[in-house]
Amino acid sequence: MGKYWLFMAFFVAVLLGGSELRAQDWLQRGMDALRDQPDATEKSGLADSEIAEGLREALRIGSENVISHLGREDGYYQDPKAHIPLPVSLQNVQNILERAGMGHMLDDLELRMNRAAEQATPRAREMFVQAISEMTLDDVRGIYNGPDDAATRYFEGTMSGPLSEEFTPLVRESLADVGAVRAYEDLMSRYQQLPFVPDARADISKHVVDHSIEAIFEYLAVEEAAIRNDPLKQTTSMLQRVFGR
Repeated sequence: MGKYWLFMAFFVAVLLGGSELRAQDWLQRGMDALRDQPDATEKSGLADSEIAEGLREALRIGSENVISHLGREDGYYQDPKAHIPLPVSLQNVQNILERAGMGHMLDDLELRMNRAAEQATPRAREMFVQAISEMTLDDVRGIYNGPDDAATRYFEGTMSGPLSEEFTPLVRESLADVGAVRAYEDLMSRYQQLPFVPDARADISKHVVDHSIEAIFEYLAVEEAAIRNDPLKQTTSMLQRVFGR
């Protein structure tokens, strides 16, 4: 409403350009109205410290739920929203590989890529804990007053780069541990022996990292919206105080 008054003040000031005194009077009214608007903290009756504590608690719970869900066996593989598919380059030659009797190798590789993501995901827990602790009061206010996925988008903007950098060596290690690297090398070795086939190389580490991070933030957005809006998800007194309707 305050922004509306300010806009109207400028609008009337233009219309009344011949009357400097009246234009200034309308402009002053608009500025006064804008100053008098209470912010979301005042309207909620909560102190900044309470909002910060409640929001950090919500994000700790939400991120823990996401990591616990994805970082277990079949957390990615059996979840249609999180499942990591074959790289596009392999999908493009899937028919060739299946006709050559290598379909089972594709299935095995896809399973192992998902297993690598499931093994690496719990390591993101510490990064979320650190990112939550480093939030400023300005960050907190912006997130609290923002849309249902405001915290998720904040973390996506601040954490995607560092998370990708941290995840890459973990995923490479996991890919090796679960046998995905060897499965991929065996598959490509046999594929390259076929005559007249197109190039099908893929960076499976990057592929798994990108899809893993995308799934984490997608599920975090779901958790955040639920904690904000669903009383059943507001499982502590602090969450009920900050987000209760």
